[in-house]
Amino acid sequence: MTANPTVQAKPQALIDGGFPAGGLMSLPAVQWARANLFSNWINTAVTLVFAYFILKGLFGFLSWGVFNAIWSAPDSRLCREAKGVGACWALITEKYRFILFGTYAYDEQWRPAIVIVIFIALYVASAMRRFWNRNLVFIWVGGLALIGVLMWGGILGLKYVENERWGGLPLTLSLATFGIAFAFPLSILLALGRRSRLPAIKAMCVGYIELIRGVPLISLLFMASVMFPLFLPEGVTFDKLLRAQVAIIMFTAAYLAEVVRGGLQAIPKGQFEAADALGLGYWQKTGMIIMPQALRLVIPPLVNTFIGLFKDTSLVVIIGLFDLLNAVKAAIQEPQWRGFGVEAYISVSIIYFIFCFAMSKYSQKIEADFAQARNR
Repeated sequence: MTANPTVQAKPQALIDGGFPAGGLMSLPAVQWARANLFSNWINTAVTLVFAYFILKGLFGFLSWGVFNAIWSAPDSRLCREAKGVGACWALITEKYRFILFGTYAYDEQWRPAIVIVIFIALYVASAMRRFWNRNLVFIWVGGLALIGVLMWGGILGLKYVENERWGGLPLTLSLATFGIAFAFPLSILLALGRRSRLPAIKAMCVGYIELIRGVPLISLLFMASVMFPLFLPEGVTFDKLLRAQVAIIMFTAAYLAEVVRGGLQAIPKGQFEAADALGLGYWQKTGMIIMPQALRLVIPPLVNTFIGLFKDTSLVVIIGLFDLLNAVKAAIQEPQWRGFGVEAYISVSIIYFIFCFAMSKYSQKIEADFAQARNR
């Protein structure tokens, strides 16, 4: 009887147990480990030493932070009796509302909770290409308007809450979001102005960029909070949150302008000449040909600046605003919870890491998509 040729043509990819025909040693992960971690006796020794310390640190952290941890307690008595053997996560379960929402009215904290969800939804929508059209502008306008209504209140039966009571994560997200949204277009204008052939425009842009980049952000916040009101007419005042937001926008725009200018300088001269040959005007050439290529080249430094801005919002404590980090600092100042700052800072660092890591991974995805499109 002749064997079925179709059956004979199929290779035996797996052996009993589900492993490849070559056994465990043919697995890609095993081959990579042999080539990179155990290629010789020196690499093997270094790998084993590092693995020992990593595992020892991991087991130590799990023992402190999970197995022997205190997750809930009415006060710090149980945590102090533990004497550092286990983490005191009871601080977080007791103070999480203050950490997330600051001094916002306790019975109204469902409003900033919804605001956090709206911000995350806006970020997710902006990351999805199906929304990369004119509708995204309306989504953001509607979302920000809803955020303003929820945070301030005073209408639709909502209790008015002054922004001096804002704090925690909603304040951090607000400062970072508006800072990026307004600083980015301003930075493009500054970068174009610095490359302008008009001496007056170029001088103003260069002066602004160098002046702002020459001072720390905390000094701008101090000026906005203390010095700026002194120059206003009597009876004219601006909200300190608005002043802080303007200072953050000005500071971020100066740094982003240099990033954008670096991308413009990297564009080959032939691109400018080709655009001129097509008869395009200055703004058509810049908006349709030059600027998209420049921004594509500087995605990593742009995102790096955005991440720095997100973390720099903690400096608003200089003017009496308590963002996420400073709410944690205030929470551990209570006498009964002093000495448990490690747990508090670990918790808030996880929140910062999630947002910053998401921005980093998304920028890598955009770079990969652009590279794939360019190689087609």
